[in-house]
Amino acid sequence: MLELVNIFVKGIFIENMIFAYFLGMCSYLAVSKTVKTGVGLGAAVIFVLGITVPVNYLLENYVLSEGALSWIDGLMGNTGDDAMFASIDLSFLSFIMFIAIIASMVQLVEMAVEKFAPALYGALGIFLPLIAVNCSILGGALFMQERQYTSIAEATSFGLGSGVGWFLAIVAIAAIREKIKYSNVPAPLRGLGITFIITGLMGIAFMAFMGIEL
Repeated sequence: MLELVNIFVKGIFIENMIFAYFLGMCSYLAVSKTVKTGVGLGAAVIFVLGITVPVNYLLENYVLSEGALSWIDGLMGNTGDDAMFASIDLSFLSFIMFIAIIASMVQLVEMAVEKFAPALYGALGIFLPLIAVNCSILGGALFMQERQYTSIAEATSFGLGSGVGWFLAIVAIAAIREKIKYSNVPAPLRGLGITFIITGLMGIAFMAFMGIEL
């Protein structure tokens, strides 16, 4: 249980998708003009990462990786030289299969938001379906693959932690951007200029969490 909490907390603070890896910056910068839209997109990212990372974990470990299909031999009673599936390696399909899972989940999120929150759907615009190509979503699946988590619980904890970290980042910058509208920001820095500077400063601040031993 403690290991799951460690993975979750690391995903939020130490390995934050925005401030540690700068993944998903396009949506982060474009949709963070108001807290309302930031919360909406952040919640969608939590849902998509929380679903796609464990689903892709199952896909990786029971279908795609070398020897993952050996369970089919077990069902068929094949052993030794009769084992036909134990040596199959479909890992070259990882990218396209991960993206297919992500696109499917994003489509479900888009349909749900359009149905139950049409105002938010209109405010998010093109950036809601673009979650499918948000590099933080694919990054979550690829980090899961690289780190070789040992259980679906660890993969789920990582996905949810990464989503919450992205949510925290976009809501924080949205709140700051709402406040600096009333500040005397130099004309050349207004808009994305000051946002880049603030994001960099927040990234430096989050680096302090890297010294925490979990």
